Amino acid sequence: MILSLILILCGLALLLAGAELLVRGASSLAARFGLSPLLIGLTVVAFATSAPEAVVSAGAALGGHGDIAVGNVVGSNIFNILFILGLASLIRPISIQLSILKSDAPIMVAASSVVFLIFAFSPILTRSFGLLFLFLLTAYIVLSFRLAKREDKKEVITEFEEGIPRPLKNTWVCAALIITGLGLLSGGAHVVVTNAVTIARLLNLSEAIIALTIIAAGTSLPELATSVVAAVRGHSDISVGNVIGSNIFNLLGILGFSSVITPLRAPDVTLLDFSMMLISACLLLPMLWTSRKLQRVEGALLLAGYLFYLYLRWPR
Repeated sequence: MILSLILILCGLALLLAGAELLVRGASSLAARFGLSPLLIGLTVVAFATSAPEAVVSAGAALGGHGDIAVGNVVGSNIFNILFILGLASLIRPISIQLSILKSDAPIMVAASSVVFLIFAFSPILTRSFGLLFLFLLTAYIVLSFRLAKREDKKEVITEFEEGIPRPLKNTWVCAALIITGLGLLSGGAHVVVTNAVTIARLLNLSEAIIALTIIAAGTSLPELATSVVAAVRGHSDISVGNVIGSNIFNLLGILGFSSVITPLRAPDVTLLDFSMMLISACLLLPMLWTSRKLQRVEGALLLAGYLFYLYLRWPR
């Protein structure tokens, strides 16, 4: 079991390294083809930073481990809101942009509600739902791009340029980074899923428990790092946008793509897990609206909520 835990940590390290290389290579290549910083930030960087969750869930779906595929997404969304935003707001109270309150946060709540309702009344996420999710994700990206362009152009471009690595000039280097990043992501995902199944069997735990906690926290490390660094540097508003965008992509993109590969069944991801995902999303809305700031006391409440969830979910 100790060996499996070490291998999971190694797999997570491969996922993080692969995501970093993919972000750098893909964003540089996109810039060379003339894409604006805004569009690169909304698509290339957003997708690449969620690549660890994507490859783990897709790999689990292909291997017939539906509990890992779904549990990874649900657990990541819970971790993103309760732990990451809780920690970031403790470091520095987070100011909220009005655009997040008007569009992104309600869309996250709506997507969480749809996933909750599907699994509450059906044991399977079908390919039809997966295609619908991918369509809704495309619509969300188009909407986000149009809304962002309405904001002050200089301010928007500056914000998105901060999240994009310095572009590389050599196209072949960009391609090599993308290929290497994808290889590391694929290898890391295989190592994580395989050893998570091993640990679950050794401890007589469900695969869902491992996915909802250890894997979910591990694959959310890029979002954690981005949010903490942004909070320390005083750009704490990026933390909220990063988390909400990631949660929407997890639900619509990752679950959508994974269920198109194969219909997803997750019998051990319980109503408690889906409820906590939905409650945390709904709870965040009034917190964001109060003086358009996420205060330290609210961050402490979010962290306490995550610990309470772990207490309820982890077998004793």
